[in-house]
Amino acid sequence: MTQAVAKPVPRWAIHRRLYDWTLSLAHHKHAEKALFGLSFAESSFFPIPPDVLQIALSIERPRRSWHYALINTIGSVLGGVFGWVIGWGLWSVVSGFFFRFVPGVTEENFELVREKFEDNATLAIFAAAFTPIPYKVFTIASGVFGVNVWILAGASVVGRGLRFFLVAAVCAFLGPAAKRFIDRYFNILTIAFTVLLVAGFLVIKVFAASKE
Repeated sequence: MTQAVAKPVPRWAIHRRLYDWTLSLAHHKHAEKALFGLSFAESSFFPIPPDVLQIALSIERPRRSWHYALINTIGSVLGGVFGWVIGWGLWSVVSGFFFRFVPGVTEENFELVREKFEDNATLAIFAAAFTPIPYKVFTIASGVFGVNVWILAGASVVGRGLRFFLVAAVCAFLGPAAKRFIDRYFNILTIAFTVLLVAGFLVIKVFAASKE
């Protein structure tokens, strides 16, 4: 009698399990520490965005929404700097692992990011920090391609701060309805905001050029 071969777990199923596990942290006594750790890890390798846990915590305790946003921002920016360190000093050793196992980290994406850095590294990092674009690719790539760490930190503070405090505002003012609203519209809103921001930069650039 031949032994049945277990089917591999689909990649999406693993992602869903991580998502459910992340949500479960909202009921843990060390939920705030978990939020910081998740935010830090997501900036370099963890696949689940920290917004998930922030939303769950903020809906249960709307008055602490701003506090959770601050924790998320600090953890994410520090994690981004850690991603920069990985790219700057460890990439020759760990690149194979990241390309194989970390979602979004591919050689093709790194080449696209390099081109964005050549155009405007600050704006590229801000866009990745604020929108659903994989932020971890930009943090690691900034170290690989020699982007100044202070540029990474500054753009990340603004981008991540705007993102997480936007989530906090929605949770504080909408309460339980916030989760449905964010799940449905957050990606669209962040992308639209970034498009408007880029358009504003272009207008400023064109105006400055006309004065020369």
